Amino acid sequence: MKFSIIFLFFGTIVFAQSTYPTDYFRSPLDIPMQLSGNFGELRPNHFHAGFDLKTQQKEGLNVYAVADGYISRIKISTFGNGKAIYINHPNGYTSVYGHLKLANGEIENHIKTIHYKEQSFEIEMFFKPDEMPVEKGQIIGFSGNTGSSEGPHLHFEFRDTQSEFVINPMLFGYDKLIKDAKKPTISSVYVYPVDSKTTVNRAQRPVLLNLALQKDGTYIADKVSANGSIGFGISTFDTDDVSFNNNGVYKIQSFYNGQPNFGYTFNTYSFDEMRYINALVDYSRYKKMQQRVQKLFMKNPYNLSIIKAADNKGVLQVLPNLNAAYRIEVSDFFGNTKVISIPIQYDVSPTTISKEPLESNYFIKANKDSNFALKNMSVFFPAGTFYDDFEFNFAVDNNTLILHEDTVPAHTNFTISIEDSIATEAQKEKMFIGRIDGKKLAYNSTYRKGNIFNTKVRILGKYALISDTVAPKISIAKPIEGKWISSQKTIELSIYDDLSGIKSYNGYLNGKWILMEYDNKTRKLTHFFDDGIVFDGANDLKVDVIDNVGNSTTFETKFFRNQKK
Repeated sequence: MKFSIIFLFFGTIVFAQSTYPTDYFRSPLDIPMQLSGNFGELRPNHFHAGFDLKTQQKEGLNVYAVADGYISRIKISTFGNGKAIYINHPNGYTSVYGHLKLANGEIENHIKTIHYKEQSFEIEMFFKPDEMPVEKGQIIGFSGNTGSSEGPHLHFEFRDTQSEFVINPMLFGYDKLIKDAKKPTISSVYVYPVDSKTTVNRAQRPVLLNLALQKDGTYIADKVSANGSIGFGISTFDTDDVSFNNNGVYKIQSFYNGQPNFGYTFNTYSFDEMRYINALVDYSRYKKMQQRVQKLFMKNPYNLSIIKAADNKGVLQVLPNLNAAYRIEVSDFFGNTKVISIPIQYDVSPTTISKEPLESNYFIKANKDSNFALKNMSVFFPAGTFYDDFEFNFAVDNNTLILHEDTVPAHTNFTISIEDSIATEAQKEKMFIGRIDGKKLAYNSTYRKGNIFNTKVRILGKYALISDTVAPKISIAKPIEGKWISSQKTIELSIYDDLSGIKSYNGYLNGKWILMEYDNKTRKLTHFFDDGIVFDGANDLKVDVIDNVGNSTTFETKFFRNQKK
């Protein structure tokens, strides 16, 4: 055990002291670099892993290998990075290129071969060093809008090849390609009573502090009058000189009476740490108001490696006869910095604003297993599911399981179980546990043992046993039945399922499987005729779509085509 602790400590030091090559990699695009998203930016359930590079609001721009190496992985997905290429470089780093429209040349040909070999649009391939070498400046693909992209751009990131930690591209010299003389923007600063006994400015709930701009460019906040345990939070963003997007800040550091207290710098972290964003931000405020306040304290420690905290984990004890100074510094990668000073004093004035009322009937301790059951429904929370202890609301109403509300983040999966001893076996085959969010219904992968349905999820809220007996819908915007379509380059169909969602889709031309690319944003299936499957003359098209509980729909049509036209 002693050896393991020493090794981990030494390994962390070595990694932290790594120096990165700043003149080794080129830009992945041949247009000026503009960011629509930067490294460490706060996203739903994760920190952003790289740069989002603008592509002039269009697709099809050349994407270049940033250095010599070999393609080590290609992944094609309907979500996430969409069509993505990974290149391993001899200096120990991996570059990633996501949301591509398609790959280039022989790379695309190989991808197409695997699509047809596996008869699937979603594929993942891994390569050895001698199988797909590339040179610096080689066109590897073309920018697009695939996967979970919300508009045309290139997702670009670096990873340590061995550890797979993601690394801020700025550390590789890309700061030379971006102009930024602007300081970060401070949207708001809050002070939090950390426990139920503490009062802050006569309130038992978070208090927004007014900020006054000083002649030297710094800010002074309202005086904080408190007793007990308090912490601070800040809402902030950064812009540069050319991109005009509200991106994330690079570094936040707080000081208590001149000593470093709590801070973090977005240099590198692992994918396993991504979900800790829900512990870092005020999750309840984000869910209710869509405002991300980054907390500069921990009620309970969590393992986010970018955080450096004093022994108090950022929680300050406001005691009698105390007059203290708290300072927050917010910086971008270029050193542009905003400073906020906050005076603190002890105060025992009576509370005028009590803590926010909360409907609850149980109390959950984060470090212990918890199991709740009522009627035919139950939930099991393993120890460590949540970051902090909290008052928990559990109920069953009108066949709906109420698990508090999505204002408390879960870090790991918990298990929901619902029993149904009334439905027939055939009816049970079409049932799943769904999450109810207003008028929206989200499918969850559900497994069954006899009459018991089970699912593993990571979101609190309302759940119910849902029956889906409706088959998916398939439509074509421009009917082609019996028509000559020699001038068309593609066939496009729309597919949709109202309840459990699409599980699989397959297309066939004249009985032979064809590649149909699926865009989950538009719900469109597209087949490109240049795959070479289509016949001269008459062609029979068949498309099968199956939802997550096995309901299926088949679309069939016949068209004619002259390949020589």
